[in-house]
Amino acid sequence: MRKEFPALQQEINGKPLVYLDSAATTLKPNSVIEALTHFNKFETANVHRGAHWLSDQATIKYEATRKSVADFIGSSTEEVVFTTGTTDSLNLLAHSLGQGLKSGDEILLTEMEHHSNLVPWHLLSKVKGIKLKFIPVTESGELDLSDLDSLITEKTKIASIVHISNALGTVNPVEKIVEACKARGVVTVLDVAQSISCMPLNVKELDCDFMAFSGHKLFGPYGVGVLYGRKSKLNELPPYRGGGSMIQQVELEDSTYLPGPQRFEAGTPNISGVIGLGVAIEQVKTWGFSAIAELEDALTKRLVEAVSSVEGIKLVGRPAFRKNVVSFVTDWGHASDVGQLLDQQGVAVRTGHHCTQPLMKKLGITGTVRASLSVYSNENDIDRLLEGLNKTRKMLI
Repeated sequence: MRKEFPALQQEINGKPLVYLDSAATTLKPNSVIEALTHFNKFETANVHRGAHWLSDQATIKYEATRKSVADFIGSSTEEVVFTTGTTDSLNLLAHSLGQGLKSGDEILLTEMEHHSNLVPWHLLSKVKGIKLKFIPVTESGELDLSDLDSLITEKTKIASIVHISNALGTVNPVEKIVEACKARGVVTVLDVAQSISCMPLNVKELDCDFMAFSGHKLFGPYGVGVLYGRKSKLNELPPYRGGGSMIQQVELEDSTYLPGPQRFEAGTPNISGVIGLGVAIEQVKTWGFSAIAELEDALTKRLVEAVSSVEGIKLVGRPAFRKNVVSFVTDWGHASDVGQLLDQQGVAVRTGHHCTQPLMKKLGITGTVRASLSVYSNENDIDRLLEGLNKTRKMLI
């Protein structure tokens, strides 16, 4: 698989690149890069409205990706909305779902949410007077569901939950949360930005009402994402943006709108990005999730063992179910210093709060060093990280 990723064929500071920042963004395979180049060279055209051959080809490929996404997540094409990413999808929901809420209504979140699944609801709560409630996080980095039934009340209207923590790698029991919410008539939203590339997801099995993810975390381009919406729920929502492509009829004084998904795709979309996302999905299907899981789970176990073996390192979170993310702090250096010294050795990791400041505060820290894996990772990457950490420790103590 590594040969398919040209970024790995380079040196950083004179060292072969070790890329351990896949939770932030995945590297791009040749198939996606070539698809983007080909479109921009030979197929550039706007979709849906053109009467010429190029526009027809662009539209065919654009809508083919919608079908690929639908097949990939077990939905229908009428339930797939193209957005600019997870953040955009969640903002869309906060805006459109929020119009139906009133002061005193409640939204259920968790203490481990990414800022993209916190700030949009903050904005809504300030305007509407909505109360936000949170499923707590334990010291091991897992959700404490012991009081879930009491957290969900007759005032709870929406639950928006992260599937896999981008900071800790914790795999949350979202099926159990969705089931409890559904029994009380609560609209359910899942942030699957971290899980979409490492495990099969089927919206019928998850039984959620909405689901959001980004293309760039699925080996695809930047600036493109997906919002899945259950058809009956999606068509109840008012538009998020207005403009061309989402209208049914426009008069000077008023306008009417198409049903979803077109209702939520105003203006010229990221056509090349959508086409690239379709290629990325086909690439993932070629690899197969069983092979991805076998590789990543074995490497994650090795990564935990390697990091734990370094003197003065403490793992942050020890969840029973973890995927391809390991966070840690040291007693011999600040996270940013550790990250910079690893970079000098050609090892790319992430440092900081990972857009989860409330989670860091709950765990009593300001940030971590985070190493995250993907399909192109191997044992040598972990060995290089281990070597780099031991060398960094000697430099800082």
